Amino acid sequence: MIKNYIKTAFRSLTKNKEFTAINVLGLALGLATCLLIVFYVFDELSYDRYNVNLDRIYRVNDDIKFGSNTNSYATTPAALAPTVKNTFPEVEQVVRFLDRGGAMVKRGTENIYEEKMINVDASVFDVFTLPVINGDPANALKEPHTVVIDEHIANKYFNTTNVVGKTLVFNDTAVYKITAVIKDIPKQSHFNFEFLISMSTQPESRDINWFVNNFNTYVLLKPGSDPKKLEAKLPGFISKNASGQLLRVFNLTFNKLEQSGDYFKFNFTPVKQIHLRSNRIGELGVNGNLQYIYIFSAIALFILLIACVNFMNLSTARSVKRAREVGVRKVLGSSRKYLIAQFLCESVIVAFIAMIIAVCAVWALLPFFNQMAGKNLSVTPHMLARSIPALFILVFIIGGFAGSYPALFLSAVKPIDVLKGKVASGFKGGQLRSFLVIFQFSVSVFLIIGTLIIYDQLKYIQSKDIGYNRDHVLIVRNGRFLGKQAQNFKQEIKNLPGVKNATLSNFLPTALAKNGTTLFKNPVQKQALTTQKWTVDENYINTLGIKVIVGRDFSNQMATDSSAIIINQTAAKLLGFANPINQSLYEGKQQYHIIGVIKDFNFTSLRDNVTPLTLTLAENRGKLAIRINSANISALLSQIGEKWKQRAVGQPFTYTFMDQDFDVTYRTEQRIGTLFIAFSTLAILIACLGLFGLAAYATEQRTKEIGIRKVLGASVSTIVGMMSKDFIKLVCIAILIASPLAWWAMQKWFLQGYAYHQNISWWIVTFAGLGAILIAFVTVSFQAIKAALANPVKSLKTE
Repeated sequence: MIKNYIKTAFRSLTKNKEFTAINVLGLALGLATCLLIVFYVFDELSYDRYNVNLDRIYRVNDDIKFGSNTNSYATTPAALAPTVKNTFPEVEQVVRFLDRGGAMVKRGTENIYEEKMINVDASVFDVFTLPVINGDPANALKEPHTVVIDEHIANKYFNTTNVVGKTLVFNDTAVYKITAVIKDIPKQSHFNFEFLISMSTQPESRDINWFVNNFNTYVLLKPGSDPKKLEAKLPGFISKNASGQLLRVFNLTFNKLEQSGDYFKFNFTPVKQIHLRSNRIGELGVNGNLQYIYIFSAIALFILLIACVNFMNLSTARSVKRAREVGVRKVLGSSRKYLIAQFLCESVIVAFIAMIIAVCAVWALLPFFNQMAGKNLSVTPHMLARSIPALFILVFIIGGFAGSYPALFLSAVKPIDVLKGKVASGFKGGQLRSFLVIFQFSVSVFLIIGTLIIYDQLKYIQSKDIGYNRDHVLIVRNGRFLGKQAQNFKQEIKNLPGVKNATLSNFLPTALAKNGTTLFKNPVQKQALTTQKWTVDENYINTLGIKVIVGRDFSNQMATDSSAIIINQTAAKLLGFANPINQSLYEGKQQYHIIGVIKDFNFTSLRDNVTPLTLTLAENRGKLAIRINSANISALLSQIGEKWKQRAVGQPFTYTFMDQDFDVTYRTEQRIGTLFIAFSTLAILIACLGLFGLAAYATEQRTKEIGIRKVLGASVSTIVGMMSKDFIKLVCIAILIASPLAWWAMQKWFLQGYAYHQNISWWIVTFAGLGAILIAFVTVSFQAIKAALANPVKSLKTE
């Protein structure tokens, strides 16, 4: 029986090649898109799953509200980890990470800059699953100046993983002994480092200051421990251990702190939630966004539904031809259940063929998709072997869903109704088909509007006045290798033709280096201001094009500027000075006098409001920012490179441009926008395939009507308009449904994530609507024009 179903199904499908091709192509596109999105979503959801003790690992966070500032940190004080372990029996182990940036690593006579370095406690192997290839993890990081490297670095520097006992030289001076080699940390990890350096190397790891947050701290709870109960004990814990420092440094008790509405709070984040649910200051890597997972999952579902809708639409549209077949079968004795099985068999065969094409398409398109999404996904034979059962189940689900209505509809046809011509035919009377067309184009219009809003926001970010001029600013990295020659190098660069100005500082608006501190309005340490405090030189403000609103810039001609400070508008507002110039701020025993107020500029993402910022005058050799006005940038770069080689012998000359560093901040949004365009295009293409098929059948069923109208003098444009208006009407309804939904969803789920965002423009909805109408019209018109140009004699000769 099954063999007969399959044989009959193949005959029916090959007999209607155009119908079969449209269905297979539509389903294949939908399935391929769905599979790509599923790969993306599973990759995002798989972060940190490699850890054996994943369900027991938690990161400790610090939430601070003080001096009108509120900050959420992924970091904690150095003293927290050992104190927590000694205080709470629920804690099995703790580990701290301290990110101090990269370093130059010597390979022979060559220095290579390595970024993925981190200081970490020896207990890291007890908390996280880091398989060791060579070495003893129990003792690997206990001694100062020891380092654990991954197998990639071992092969890069020694061409072997058998390197325990060998040494690496950092920054030409520091010698580190390799004590273990670990497997490369999986890409799906919220931290990804290649050098694990012993924490005991860093003196600040022994700091007892409870109000300096520099360490990412993780706790491994004992089996059966309740993290909520432990978290509830933390307020008393911090009060007990930090009350003396709070009174000494801030002249406050914890009771007075709470009464004022300020707080220092510790809390937990499960490690398995960090990648998608955490966006705090001091994260160890670039995290994802759970909202995008929801959005892409919904897109995958809707695109698959559009493909299934095409099948249902085209199958019901063919109801007249299939109804005659059903009538004959019933007259010959076929029961309804056998007819249903026959039609479902056809649907499953179409879904199976589409799935094979989709899998091949995914395999071919995956490198391109990886480039768009910034992923490293791959389809391996092992993955396919594990996925085959799921793919077969999906084929039967899709085949059953897409073919269910046609099967039930056609199998219910009565032979007498077929003979009397009562079976609904053509486009008219197909209320379900109308609803499905509206659904298809509602999804398409929604995606078009979403894509346009994302790109409008990105354009707004690129053009917004962020308070400094990032254009034509060259940044030379690793200024610390210049040593005492840094200032001479800077002066030489300033004297080059094509250079307007230059500044030495590690604190740039696009840099990761930040330095939080607390300043006070008076010596008794009341009325505090939590702020960023950057050390800069006298050329900083001018080089970056920052505007001084009140007062003046730093000057190396004024000796008193060594204790001067410049604040931004936000800091001035929070301090509440009527005239901030010549007022004093205090940091411990250090007194600063305010000499200027600068315009607020965004030194973090535009997702966040500008926070207080202060600048002090001091030497800093981190990066050299150079404002250039040369038409021949390559020649200027060569000159700067030559100067570098003379001053930093043997050190690589590495540089970037500030506008490129700025764009990196919004790389996720750019990728999301690109993916939205791809998915929107596919959704529209699939919807148009269905519309093309419907238009073909509607035209076929009205062939004689079109012939009569042509004989009576109807023009081609009249016939095209007649054939198109019903479809265009449905598309207009889809626009009316999708537009408010898209506006609400993008406002709530995308734009609200930015402190500075563009309002949704009317032209976006208008453009999306007109675009959808134009696409639908072109799709339908192809069939309508073909019918209108046909010779009416051919359509009427059988009458």
